[in-house]
Order: sequence, then structure tokens, then C-alpha cells
Amino acid sequence: MYLTYLGHACILCEGTRRVLIDPFIPSGEPAPDADIICVTHAHADHLGQTVSLGKPTVAPNELAKYLAEKGIPTEALNIGGGVEIDGVRIVMVPALHSSWIEDAGSGYYGGPAAGYIITMDGMTIYHAGDTALFSDMKLIADLYHPDVALLPIGGRFTMGPEEAMVAARFIGAPLVIPIHYNTWEKIAQDPVPFKEAIEITTDMKVAILNPGDRIDPSNPKDILHR
Repeated sequence: MYLTYLGHACILCEGTRRVLIDPFIPSGEPAPDADIICVTHAHADHLGQTVSLGKPTVAPNELAKYLAEKGIPTEALNIGGGVEIDGVRIVMVPALHSSWIEDAGSGYYGGPAAGYIITMDGMTIYHAGDTALFSDMKLIADLYHPDVALLPIGGRFTMGPEEAMVAARFIGAPLVIPIHYNTWEKIAQDPVPFKEAIEITTDMKVAILNPGDRIDPSNPKDILHR
């Protein structure tokens, strides 16, 4: 499997299927083609190009109903539930964050914010979505044993680097990739101290990816730069 970081919280997982998570691309470039889209919550910087892509989409129940009204084929989930699509197992896990459908106007509830456990080709990816640190991340480690943890570090609207370091230890994934930072000034962060602190104090590795970079989680030292 390969993971491509497209900026902000958008990740393309490429294996026997192409799974695109949170298709908001800050550069404004068209999102790549995908077989399945997963949306963690309804905010515009995560919903992104979901409607224009028109692909089968996994989303929190309330957001899925909104997308279905727009003609998008959806698989609605709620926290703790899962679905298998074309050999890809997708489980929705908690995130501590707000969610409303900004495209639909003020007060349009988008359901709970969430993260995803995505298992494909023997590899398990945890995308935390937008979240604060919470101790039940330890259960994600116990239940799903992720190979990769995609963790927000931007602060302000999610956990920052210090909290994400604790999250990384709770989850225990061999590879950690920071996301959701440096898109705007309010979430500006230097990921290098985050990487150094984790790699000095644990056996985990941290891959700092620039938008467009591609990585094979089984060989994280080999980053294919755009």
C-alpha cells in the first residue's frame, strides 16, 4: 500500500482499492480519482470535493443523509460501526470535535466528528480526523493495532504537537504521520520537534510529508517526493 499526502487532512490510500480521506486540497487542485471516499466530519476543510467527485462515500449518519440528497452514493456509519466495501474494512471511531455542514448554512448539524480505521491489503491505517487527545485512544491500539497513525498537530482547533505525542504513545503505531497543520497561520506548527521527541523516546518513526509526497508504510524511509 502507498499513502499520498495531499495537504491539510487529505490522504490517498492506494492498494487493491483507492481510498481518499477528507478530500479538501488546499491548493485547489482537483482531487485524484478514488474508489471510496471517507469523510471524518462535515466541516468544509474536510468535506472538500466530496460532492463533485460523486464516488461511494462513507460518512457519519447525518452527513451521509445530506450527501445522499445530493445524489452521492453513501454508506452511513455511526461511532463503533463498520462496513466492508470491495475488500476494504472501514470502522468509525470517536473524535472529540465539533461538526456542522457549513455548505448548508448555519445550524445544519453534521452528526458526530469521527476518525477511521481502514484495513486494506493487510495494512491498518488510523486517521484520527480532527480531534483532541482522549484516553480511549488506548482502546484503538488494543482493538485495531494500527500500522500507521495519521494525527493532527495544528493546535487551536485540534490537539497540538504536545498532545499528539501522547496520542502517538497511546496508539503505538510503528509509523506516525502528522496532518492538519500549516494550512493557515492559526494552525502553523514546526513538525520537526514532534518527530525528534517521538523518535528519541520511542521505537516509533515519524514521516513528515509535504503535499504530494508518497510513502510506503512498510518502508517509511523511502519517501517519494512530488
